[in-house]
Amino acid sequence: MGISIFSLFPTFSLSFLLISLYFPTTQSSPSSIYDHLESNGLPMGLLPKGITDFSIDPDTHLFQVLTQPCNAKFENQLHYDFNISGVLTFGKIANLSGVLQQELFLWFPVISIRVDDPSSGLINFDVGVVDKQFSLSLFEIPRDCTAVDPDDSHSQSKNSQKLSESLGIGTVEEHRLRAVS
Repeated sequence: MGISIFSLFPTFSLSFLLISLYFPTTQSSPSSIYDHLESNGLPMGLLPKGITDFSIDPDTHLFQVLTQPCNAKFENQLHYDFNISGVLTFGKIANLSGVLQQELFLWFPVISIRVDDPSSGLINFDVGVVDKQFSLSLFEIPRDCTAVDPDDSHSQSKNSQKLSESLGIGTVEEHRLRAVS
């Protein structure tokens, strides 16, 4: 008698399939700072767990992360300041500030982090005086970070900055990755 709505179902299904093949969905840009790290060949555990508010400039590769000052334990202790900045490129974060690494009883500013050869399983932290190598596996997942008093972290950062200046280690102010905690 008439055309049933169910008899049109194969036609609608085929039309929908053809349209979806013709207009494929574009893959969305990375949705978290951890996704950005991974898409740049870096492990997502370089930053502490729980970062949800961030921004990144696609032209300058400058990014900003909002978190709080805290310490995380790897082979050595890392301190994340209230403000973290640097430039994110494939396999490297350059011009880094706001991350400190403890060696014995001293805190050294980490000025860059890089993975030269992913197959080596190593990641390099440049603390100005030397490069410190760690196993990439230490940074596979973001670590819990113990909150610290911002006044204490600020004084550590100032002391590390003074140490860097006395050693002749400088940083470039332009095109910086910026993480605010």
